[in-house]
Amino acid sequence: MEKERSNLSLTKSILLILLSIVIAVGGQVLLKIGLNKIGSVNVNSLSGLGHLFLGIIKSPMVMAGLFCYVISAAIWLVVLSAVELSFAYPFIGLTYVLILFISKFVLKEGVNPIRWVGAAIITIGVVVISRG
Repeated sequence: MEKERSNLSLTKSILLILLSIVIAVGGQVLLKIGLNKIGSVNVNSLSGLGHLFLGIIKSPMVMAGLFCYVISAAIWLVVLSAVELSFAYPFIGLTYVLILFISKFVLKEGVNPIRWVGAAIITIGVVVISRG
């Protein structure tokens, strides 16, 4: 038995979806920056895992990134209570596109042309699915 959906408008639903995505992407970037400061970790040993765990709990950036994920998940739950999963979930593809831009222009990572083509395909796919 399906419960009655809340009265979120399409515009509000899309805005909440995008807010959730933006916060999740921000969290991912904070995690990356924080882990770059911790450095590469050998997870093949208990001491390596201990070093990683201590680095994580001591890193404000990593903790902020994890907090962003919690906030993003809470918003996502609101979205799922209001719209069909088949409508909302394809928007998650936009995280790949946003991460690509941030990787290139904020983190100064190399992004090859095929990734840009992939980002364009993802964006077109999200637009097509959201109209259906």
